[in-house]
Amino acid sequence: MIEAAIFVIFPLCLAIAAFSDLFTMTIPNRVSAILLAAFVLIAPLAGLGPATIGMHLVAGAIVFTACFTLFALNIMGGGDAKLLTASAVWFGYNASLFEFVLYVSIFGGLLTLLILMMRKQENAILASGLPVPHLLFTAKKIPYGIAIGLGGFFAYPSSPLMQAALAQLH
Repeated sequence: MIEAAIFVIFPLCLAIAAFSDLFTMTIPNRVSAILLAAFVLIAPLAGLGPATIGMHLVAGAIVFTACFTLFALNIMGGGDAKLLTASAVWFGYNASLFEFVLYVSIFGGLLTLLILMMRKQENAILASGLPVPHLLFTAKKIPYGIAIGLGGFFAYPSSPLMQAALAQLH
């Protein structure tokens, strides 16, 4: 049962956040809240000890501090900051967090370049009839929830919770 929750909750929340950000340029607060609450409930049941859980929360606090600074400087959106923070808690303060942040950065850069190129070709894209969300052209921001979701999908197999779930299956 715990393994199923580990396999489903994190990826599902990331997918919901990414699609919501793509189509509405917002990430629902409940997605980040569910991620954080689910970690707090699942981690002890998956065998993570109090010290390890504490280090996961420290990772979230560090990421929150960086994200809050970027938000205050109007560089990052609030939904992106909350999603990145809640996701960081699932990785903990270890190499998998670095891997996650690296993937998010790579996908974020590629996403930004793609959207900027699309915005330069807006008329051609709209004339072609491709089903592209109109907000990608009119909003002045990048739906970074997509990059956070992709980064999470790619890094999740190395996360402590996923490793614990896989160990239980073997």
